[in-house]
Amino acid sequence: MSTTRHLVNRRRRLATVAATAAPPRTATATRPAPTSVDPEPAPADEAVPGDAPARGRLPRLPRVRLPAVLCAATLLLGAFAVWSFTSAGTLRDEPSRQNTALTDIGSTSEVKGQITEAVGAVFSYDYASPAKSDNAAKKHLTGKAVQQHKDMLAEVRAQAPEQKLVLTTTVTHSGVELLDGDRARLLVFADQSNTRTGKKEETTYAAAMFAVDAVRRGDTWRIAAIDTFTR
Repeated sequence: MSTTRHLVNRRRRLATVAATAAPPRTATATRPAPTSVDPEPAPADEAVPGDAPARGRLPRLPRVRLPAVLCAATLLLGAFAVWSFTSAGTLRDEPSRQNTALTDIGSTSEVKGQITEAVGAVFSYDYASPAKSDNAAKKHLTGKAVQQHKDMLAEVRAQAPEQKLVLTTTVTHSGVELLDGDRARLLVFADQSNTRTGKKEETTYAAAMFAVDAVRRGDTWRIAAIDTFTR
């Protein structure tokens, strides 16, 4: 009897200890969260998987690489400069297109000065000394300019004795458009005054613009053609 009671008491104690150590059935066992390594953040230029359009992100435009653009522009400008220099050299090498009006300052000044004087002389006329005009024409004119000058002053010569005409031409501005060796072309602006010294003196004024082709004979520039732009 004592042995049986002893066994029963031992079983009761074991059951009590087991019941005390076991967690209640209603309690929820919690497991510690597994340790994990945070993923590497996605680059700013790449979309993160799972991001919803609701976040309001705008798609990024491709980045413009400025150094590459500048390099390309530099190459284009360099190619254009080479082409321009080559084209200009080609024009300078062609005899029919040589123009030293802007580079040969001495010759440009020389032809400008002589033609300015020539225009003033040949386009001035005094009824009292017609030979002066004739001598000026012989000195400063050549080629077809000789006949052109006669035609332009024909009316003045015809009326000069009766009306006692004095025609004075003064060059106000002139520019060398072309200078190629012994040939030149100039644009001339001039003021003209026509005075009648008869019974009643009267003076009229006019402005003229024309171009002249000039040729050099030795050290002298002569007018070879006159262009009044009337064609």
